[in-house]
Amino acid sequence: MKILIIEDEAELANSIVSYLSGQSYLCELAENYFKALEKISAYHYDCILLDIMLPGGSGLKLLAELKFQNKQDGVIIISAKNSLEDKIGGLELGADDYLAKPFHLPELAARVYSVIRRRNFANSNTIQQKEIEIDLLAKSVTVHHKPMVLTKTEFDMLLFFIGNKNRIVSKSALAEHLSGDLADMLDNHDFIYAHIKNLKKKLAEANAGNYLKTRYGNGYKWEI
Repeated sequence: MKILIIEDEAELANSIVSYLSGQSYLCELAENYFKALEKISAYHYDCILLDIMLPGGSGLKLLAELKFQNKQDGVIIISAKNSLEDKIGGLELGADDYLAKPFHLPELAARVYSVIRRRNFANSNTIQQKEIEIDLLAKSVTVHHKPMVLTKTEFDMLLFFIGNKNRIVSKSALAEHLSGDLADMLDNHDFIYAHIKNLKKKLAEANAGNYLKTRYGNGYKWEI
């Protein structure tokens, strides 16, 4: 799961990155309005943590831009401004939640998890895809009620496919989801092929259905 932290306070931003990275999230930073605008226009995020007061512009303008681009990224406003007007304005522009500074990092992590669960997985802690069951809290997978051991990357990949079931996912979109903006610097997608191969092998060994299809020239598709 990929998070964008839009925050100009370096100490706070780094503490958020450190904590959420420890919760197995892939974190990226944008320290001003223009860098944030560049990132939200170019990439997709499972959740965006958005400060209202930014060098170069307002976080509320970024929210309006997300709405204009019809982006579906989850958004949590994190701001020292705790006025009712800011909260209402942000929620009306499409924010999912509002957290006033100062806050405890475990509470922020709980809000992030809640937004992602609500947006991607119908507000459930478990995902059931026929014989496959995923526990989002435990980050575990069972097939036919038997545990299937996955690496972090394989687990993230499986969630991404199920969250985009019956849609073709391009190799570049998958690389971006797993590697963030570093994907632009990769010469090829060999690491994607390796992870796909391993995931398919483990699903087959667990006697799961053949849901993960390769669409040559286009990408991959989780068909249900």
